[in-house]
Amino acid sequence: MESFLFQASIYLLAAVIAVPVAARLGLGSVLGYLVAGIVIGPVLGLVAATEDLQHFAEFGVVMMLFLIGLELEPRALWDMRHRLIGLGGLQITLTTLTIMAAGMVLGLDWTTALAVGLIFALSSTAIVLQTLSEKNLMQTGGGRSAFSVLLTQDIAVIPMLILLPLLAHGAEPSLGLDGSILRPGVEHADDHHGTMSLVEGLPGWGVTLVTLGAVALIILGGVYGARPLFKFINASRLPEMFTAVALLIVVGIGFLMLMVGLSPALGTFLAGVVLANSEFRHQLESDVEPFKGLLLGLFFITVGAGINFATFLAAPFVILGLTLGVILIKGGVLFLLGRLFGLKGRDQWLFTLSLAQAGEFGFVLISFSLQQAVLTSAMGERLLLVVALSMLVTPLLFILYEWLSGRMAADVEDEPEEDEIDEQGTVLIAGIGRFGQIVNRMVQSAGFKTVVIDNDLKTIQLMRQFGFKGFFGDPTRPELLHAAGIDEAKVLVVALDDPKSTTTLVALAKQLRPELHVVARARDRTHVYALYQAGADDIVRELFDSSLRAGRYVLENIGLSEYEAAVAQETFFHHDRHTVRELAALWDPKIPTAQNEAYIARARELEKDLETALLTAIDTKSNAA
Repeated sequence: MESFLFQASIYLLAAVIAVPVAARLGLGSVLGYLVAGIVIGPVLGLVAATEDLQHFAEFGVVMMLFLIGLELEPRALWDMRHRLIGLGGLQITLTTLTIMAAGMVLGLDWTTALAVGLIFALSSTAIVLQTLSEKNLMQTGGGRSAFSVLLTQDIAVIPMLILLPLLAHGAEPSLGLDGSILRPGVEHADDHHGTMSLVEGLPGWGVTLVTLGAVALIILGGVYGARPLFKFINASRLPEMFTAVALLIVVGIGFLMLMVGLSPALGTFLAGVVLANSEFRHQLESDVEPFKGLLLGLFFITVGAGINFATFLAAPFVILGLTLGVILIKGGVLFLLGRLFGLKGRDQWLFTLSLAQAGEFGFVLISFSLQQAVLTSAMGERLLLVVALSMLVTPLLFILYEWLSGRMAADVEDEPEEDEIDEQGTVLIAGIGRFGQIVNRMVQSAGFKTVVIDNDLKTIQLMRQFGFKGFFGDPTRPELLHAAGIDEAKVLVVALDDPKSTTTLVALAKQLRPELHVVARARDRTHVYALYQAGADDIVRELFDSSLRAGRYVLENIGLSEYEAAVAQETFFHHDRHTVRELAALWDPKIPTAQNEAYIARARELEKDLETALLTAIDTKSNAA
């Protein structure tokens, strides 16, 4: 017991110290966990024998794929089929063949070279998805493509495990009387009993039936069994029961997948997709998320702690050369595939650099290959070290991506030609997103003509489908504004999504025609000050009015009458407008707000004035009523 508590304290202490430091330095939590593992393992020798713990920690990857499945509806997964089969399949095939060829050049026989190619074709699902989520890159083109490849790799582990024993050195595999494959050096069902496998010793058709049955059980259970189960648990009014059920789903499905010889990560991902449309989806996410984070962190620590520096020091340049070679070969294949599948610029580099390492399933395949006599023990140790080092380098590859991204112009595909604007109106509207479309509909419904310009072609095309006319083009170009009638228009509405473009357009419009009335959309209060200095006449914060209305509802439901709440809302509105005008005069874009002492002092004075104004207004109006 004391030993367990000591080990647990060491792991937690290492994580608590290393991860915040790495995050503050901009290196990401994954590198922090890996460094923590190296310090407490090879450097200080505080922990040893991490293999069993690593198998336990790998369940963090299983939980992560369950949560990712919850974010994907079945239709979204179907829409990804071309990337799963095409992009993912080509990545595995080409990487395997390229590394196999390199291995044969280095003197390996073709069976060993093929095994090595399969091992290094896989990337780290745990590190890549964790880092993409941390850096909010999952929804980019490169992030979605990387996820598609990782999912394909997880599925491909199953056929790899079937293929590797056939590459073993020595006697050839044979068929048993029941049709099952008998492999040299491997125990069979007749040799022992009591295994937890449901497919041990079954003929090929039996394995197929049992496997399909397990997958069908997951799907049918998710569709028909999840809702009654959660309603039953909800009736208990015990929050911990939801956590217990969430863990039972993940652990139970993972165990079932192991019993039929499939990847637990694949099974839980499928369960997550099935439950994505459930009303209990968010509850499941909140219950599983903390366990996922801790187990993933533990997994990364064990990877760092498991690095064998003795093997590395015996041939450091060979190990480093092999690691660099794997990254370069995989990176080259990924770069070409990214270009083939239409990725450009930042997305192509994200796709290339994020997947260039080997992965945690490489540990599984190497261990399995050693058991099956596909690899020698010496080669296995070197390959384990290359996998670990490549995973250790991954956070640095993301840093390289950020550096390249910072130096690279934003991705711009071949832009279609801008529309020729052949209409002019009383009101010009630049930007027709959520904000601009409401303004446009309201003004048109009052009988006034508008001219809409937006630089998002898809938005303009969608507008046209619903009968609203708009023009595609960059509204910050002076010639486009003149063509739209800025010289005769009465009002310009600037409703662009990008705050910087909004400020630029306001300043340009006032320069072209100072008397034009400009109504501008502001992202936040700081953006209001910038627009105020640019010359906007009316500035509307995106969420201000809706937040005021929500605040009034709160006041009505905690004791104030509707009249008193309305008075409070009106008073707050006028005071805030006054506050913005006062503080706009003190705001300096060259000085960070937190360091602008005059701004902070005046803001505090105005906040005290607000409390007095609210109480006075409510009392005065109530007495008058």
